[in-house]
Amino acid sequence: MASQTELAKPLVEQVRSTRSTIALKIGMAASGLIFVLFVLLHMYGNLKAFGGEHAFNTYAHHLRTFGEPMLPYGGLLWIVRAVLIVSLVVHVATAATLWKRARRARRVRYAVKKNTGATWASLLMRWGGVTLLLFIIWHLLNFTIGKINVTGGPTDNPYRLLVDTFDTWWLTLIYLVAMAMLGAHLHHGVWSACQTLGLTSNARARRRAKAFGLVLALVITIGFSLVPIFTVFGVISY
Repeated sequence: MASQTELAKPLVEQVRSTRSTIALKIGMAASGLIFVLFVLLHMYGNLKAFGGEHAFNTYAHHLRTFGEPMLPYGGLLWIVRAVLIVSLVVHVATAATLWKRARRARRVRYAVKKNTGATWASLLMRWGGVTLLLFIIWHLLNFTIGKINVTGGPTDNPYRLLVDTFDTWWLTLIYLVAMAMLGAHLHHGVWSACQTLGLTSNARARRRAKAFGLVLALVITIGFSLVPIFTVFGVISY
């Protein structure tokens, strides 16, 4: 017969695994919160485009001079980028680790997959996350690192670069699809974060968490989509 020590080993391993999983989920929730705050501020900046070229370019310039002389030119942006890069690494790494653990836990595979009540947003989480990662890379190349203007226009004028980008129908389509994915990701991600942080302990709290996730997802998705849509229709132009 197995000794009590031998029997206790699997239990200790399960406890350690559970604690590790909780820590990973907290890391994912915390890094996700940083991204939510960032996209809200980024959305606010994008909406400056409705004020015209001067308003948008003044805002873009102010981001680079913010904190001077305590910070060097563009110092704030580099601090924000560093925080976002760390958050992105944490978010992707924790997501990949949790996904691998979930796969290992599913030892018995069913011949026919059944929808067990998961929402459309949760079903899109994995591939939506991959789509968003690819979009972030392109977005940085388009507006930050490479400043690619597919029309051949200027790249040193933030407003002109924005208008030229969204005047290109296929870039606008890619952007809108990415924003839809972002909304789905936020919808389910906020709910999951609330669960991880213990904010869904009763039915009322769960309803509030779901409502908050939905409202936040809609506000951010619609807010980001307004600029490309109104650029296509000529409201935002130069």
